[in-house]
Amino acid sequence: MTLMDLPVKGFMASERLWWLLLVPVMIALYVWLINRKSSSGIRFTNTGVLGRVLGKQNTWLRHVTVALSILSLITLIGAWGRPFGLDRVPRNAATIVVVIDVSLSMEATDVSPNRLAAAKQAAAEFTTSVPAAYNLSLVSLSGSPAVRLPPVTDRAAMLRAIERLEPQESTAIGDAIYAALGSIDQAPKVDGNKAPPGMIVMLSDGTNTAGQAPLQAAADAGKRNVPIYTIAYGTDNGYVDLDGKRERVPPDKQTMSKIAQETKGRMYEADNLAQLNDAYKSIQTAVGYVEVEKEITATAAGVGLALALLAAIGAVMVGARWP
Repeated sequence: MTLMDLPVKGFMASERLWWLLLVPVMIALYVWLINRKSSSGIRFTNTGVLGRVLGKQNTWLRHVTVALSILSLITLIGAWGRPFGLDRVPRNAATIVVVIDVSLSMEATDVSPNRLAAAKQAAAEFTTSVPAAYNLSLVSLSGSPAVRLPPVTDRAAMLRAIERLEPQESTAIGDAIYAALGSIDQAPKVDGNKAPPGMIVMLSDGTNTAGQAPLQAAADAGKRNVPIYTIAYGTDNGYVDLDGKRERVPPDKQTMSKIAQETKGRMYEADNLAQLNDAYKSIQTAVGYVEVEKEITATAAGVGLALALLAAIGAVMVGARWP
């Protein structure tokens, strides 16, 4: 293993890496010395006697030893540059706004017993699985999105709010994002006057039909460093009967994907309850941890020393005269 195999994300003392310029110089010098030795070799016709006089030359071992020495040098210089990686640690606090589509398309029965009932069941399981210290909020997504529950740690209140969701007309995805951002602003402060990190989990089964542009709202969320995890919900063959007319209601996967990308979140697809539960479990893992910088100088130095030890053993074997 070399420094390039370690999970290095950057260096705290990157100016020290200029010493790596010595490596190509040393390689060039080694190649030059080998060529010089070959061109100035002595003439000796009796190779059998020469072999007994000089001993067997372990050319390959010499090359390996030099290669290990160079790799050790590279790794130790890298360690001197104080490399760091990213470590995942559990969040102490967060505000998660769950946005659930309640438009009339959620009455489609392609997800049993229907989309809305299954969505409420999965959201309830998600509610009981996130850390108890996290704030949870609920926003209904329709033509007139509304905050059904401001950020609270009361799981029973969240479950009651989810159960009370009823179908409504239209789908205003952009307005729902702004409503979720407003709910995040209502979260209680922690550590004095510091707001906990906020994130949005949005489930939608249709295309935006009203309100402000979804991607503009997503851009505003991205500027606030609020990731949006989207779930494109339902099958492409789903339908509802409205005013005696059958309407297909496939999920808008493209918009859901763009919203997630714009905010550095992630988009999931779910066309049944099992997939929906899996999506919520994956989201729980994603929002439950935060990546922090962790110096890995000691690890890099250990790898460099191990390579140096192997090079030293190789040098001893090259120099020894084995019987």
